[in-house]
Amino acid sequence: MWPSYLNGLMLSASLIIAIGAQNAFVLGQSLRREYPLLVAGICVLCDALLITAGVLGLTRLITDSPLLLELLRAVGIAFLLLYGARALLRAVHPGALQRAGAEAGRSRPAVILATLAITLLNPHVYLDTVLLIGSLGARQASPMAFAAGASSASLLWFFALAVGAARLAPWLARPFTWRLIDLAVALMMAYVAVQLYLGG
Repeated sequence: MWPSYLNGLMLSASLIIAIGAQNAFVLGQSLRREYPLLVAGICVLCDALLITAGVLGLTRLITDSPLLLELLRAVGIAFLLLYGARALLRAVHPGALQRAGAEAGRSRPAVILATLAITLLNPHVYLDTVLLIGSLGARQASPMAFAAGASSASLLWFFALAVGAARLAPWLARPFTWRLIDLAVALMMAYVAVQLYLGG
């Protein structure tokens, strides 16, 4: 059981730490102090459910449906480009940045919906959790222990990111820093969208 758990932990950690759309979103929410622990919890829960579903057979269902894969890809590209465009607008338009700073933070339901969207509309999440981790986990001696290990890596990473970024927020509160962060988020979203488009 423990070898499967450790295999899942190490594989998931190697995938999740790479900077991507979901990590950039969690980082931004944590720096803005908009429900960072809630955001991290939703990401962990979604990862755990998708990993477990992949281990239990969802991998085969998705790979057997090219139409579903193509639909996920198209929706994901559109969402990533829209989210990236909004971040770019904040980065290059001072008026938009000032208005964003003056406005109250988003409501809890809005943050929940945004987190679910950035997680579940990003095909990379399915490629990593369901297809890669799930297919490898299904071949382990203890598939559910593997899924638990992979989910543990997600839990450790997202909560460390949320808490760590929130603690750095006072030092990163300057407008210029925010513009750099928004620019980095916009570039990351565009990069992931282009990779999805080119990768098919």
